[in-house]
This record gives sequence, C-alpha cells and structure tokens, in this order.
Amino acid sequence: MKLSCLQENLSKGLSIVGRAVATRATLPITQNVLLATDQSQLKLVATNLEIATTCWIGAKVEEEGAITVPARLLTEFVNSLPSERVDLSLTPKTRSLSVRCARFEGHISGQDAGDFPPIPEVTEGVEAAIDAEALHEAITHVVFAAATEDTRPVLTGVYAEFKGKALTLAAADGFRLAVYKTSLSKKVAEKPQAVVSAQDRYEAIIPARALHELSRLLTEQEEPIGITLNPTKGQVLFKLKNAELVSQLIQGTFPNYAQLIPQSYVTRTLVDTAEFLRATRMASIFARDGSGIVRLQITPGGEAAPGKMVVSARAEEIGDNVGELDAIVEGEAAKIAFNGKYLADVLGVLHGGQIALETTSPSSPGVIKPVGREDYVHVVMPMFVQW
Repeated sequence: MKLSCLQENLSKGLSIVGRAVATRATLPITQNVLLATDQSQLKLVATNLEIATTCWIGAKVEEEGAITVPARLLTEFVNSLPSERVDLSLTPKTRSLSVRCARFEGHISGQDAGDFPPIPEVTEGVEAAIDAEALHEAITHVVFAAATEDTRPVLTGVYAEFKGKALTLAAADGFRLAVYKTSLSKKVAEKPQAVVSAQDRYEAIIPARALHELSRLLTEQEEPIGITLNPTKGQVLFKLKNAELVSQLIQGTFPNYAQLIPQSYVTRTLVDTAEFLRATRMASIFARDGSGIVRLQITPGGEAAPGKMVVSARAEEIGDNVGELDAIVEGEAAKIAFNGKYLADVLGVLHGGQIALETTSPSSPGVIKPVGREDYVHVVMPMFVQW
C-alpha cells in the first residue's frame, strides 16, 4: 500500500470512525482501525462488534493494500501533524505503516487486514430515506431517555417504527419515556428477497449508542440518509455521503409505550421553555445533595394576577433555593416533584417557545409537550417527597 492524502481529511476520517473503536476489547484487534485502498480512495473502518463505521476519504493511490493499526496511536499522531500532505506506505514483511508529513515521520506496527472482523453487508431488507436534519432532530429528542444499564437490554435501545412515510422513535428507561414522530423523505419499501409484510409496517430496536454516534455524524450532512433494515439478520445500515454505519439490532419486545402516556390531566401549565430550564438548572445545584429532587408548585392565576410556577430545591445542611416563573394555568393548583436531571434533559432538547406540563396528582406521571407541535411527547415519573 502506498498513497497520499491531506492531513485534514485523514484526521477527520479517523474522528468519524474513532468512536466505533472498542475500548475494552475481548478481541484485541477491534482496538485497531483498518486502512485499505478502495477505488482511488482510502477506506477507514472501525468496529466494536456491535456497531461498525466506515469512512472514505480522497487519496492519491499508487499501490493497493490494507493494514490494521492501533487506532488511538494513529489518531493522536495524525492530529499532531501539520496541515499538509500525508504519505502512507506499508512494508508488508514487517507489517509496519510509515506515516510521513512535512519533516515528521512515524512508523506504526500493525496486524494483517485479514484478521480484522468482517463488516456486515446489509444489502437486503427494508429501505427508506430521511432528511439528515430531520433524523438528527428525532434522535436528539429521544436517545437520552434510553437506559444505560443492561438489566433490561431492550431499554438500552431506541424503538423505531417505519410505517409508510412515517418514522416513530421511542426510548424509555423505566423512569421516563420520550416519543418523537417525523416523516421519511422516501416511503419505506422492501427490496427483493426480503420477507414480505402485509402491514407496510416494520419495527426494530436500535442500540442507543449507535444512534448517538450516528447523530454526531449527521451534523455536516446535507444529502438524505439511506436506511436499510434487515430484521431477519438483525442489522441496520445508515448510508451517509462518505460514510456508513452498521449496527446490530437488539432482540426482544419493546414495552407498549402508548399505554404509559396519560390521556387526561387535572392541571395544564404553560411556561417559557428557556425560563423553566434556567430555573431547573439553578434548583439542581441544590438538589445534588438532596437526591436530585426538584419541587414544582403550580398556582392558577386570578383576575388581577397571572398564574405562576415555583421551582425549588433543598438539601439538609446545605441550603435551598426558590425560583418563580409566570405561567398560564388551566385547572387546579398542583404540587409535584421530579428528578432535576430528567427535567433538564428534556427541556434542553426543546428549543425556545413554550412547553405544556400536564399533571394529575403528585404521584402520577407528568407529561411534557412543546406547545404548537404534535410530534413530541415526554413522560416523567414523579418523585415522592414530604411537602
């Protein structure tokens, strides 16, 4: 292998695939990145056996070849090089990769490309396409609500339902639920040889980590994202302009989340999203030493005074704080307490405008919806406190 490329492009490519590199590896080679020539381009591949990311960058290829080298070492060395042309050359006998740039040179010992785990090719199944920005918004609205512990594996993933031109994503961790609906740019359809569905509806549970990595890659994408879902093999492929991400699907049955969304309320409170987020973050400073509890007291307005929401927190031996917000309150006065982090998480993804908080009782879930939008609903379990 012998080729040259720009330091800037190589550095960017390594950052794209780098997050898929295994950190604690039962298979040591998964801590490497695969470099291979591919039709006058340099292909970079990394995998942790759950997700695999592939990226192509422009290169001037003189000799074909492939090698795997330690990802962290190569990335740190390339990032420290000047922004000039980088020459890569492989000595097959010693499996040593030479990296030259300006007046700097490094030699990195590698392993045979043939020992690298094969990356699944998802060529059959269900196909769809979606606008990059729309997918990014959908992922950021739900992925934080997925569980991080493996006690219930299905909850560490995000449920995805493809139906016609609609995509619904849902995530839950037992304490909160986020559901977001968006539109596909191309109607979901099956490729030949796929299992035929009479319902025009397809489901999958995608690991939250895979979607988190995908979201990071979407910020610079302008073209629609191609999606190929193969439930039979348990794989999904996201095809970007110069990159691909393949992920294993999580097997199991996702909870019937529709049953968890309250259909009625006693009190509906409208508040400014940014003000509510500010008050929640202030209260969370004190709530850190008080089990993370943030209390909300909601009072309807009278003829002369507007309604209000009081956001407070207190911790024994530390102190307390109180913040007051103007609110439009429909229904009765209410008291409810939530985990401050859960509140801040959902308010942080709702940009501007107002939110509606629907509550029934101090022991019933609260429902948060952006005002004027029907595409998102968030359910949070309350915390039990002494008032």
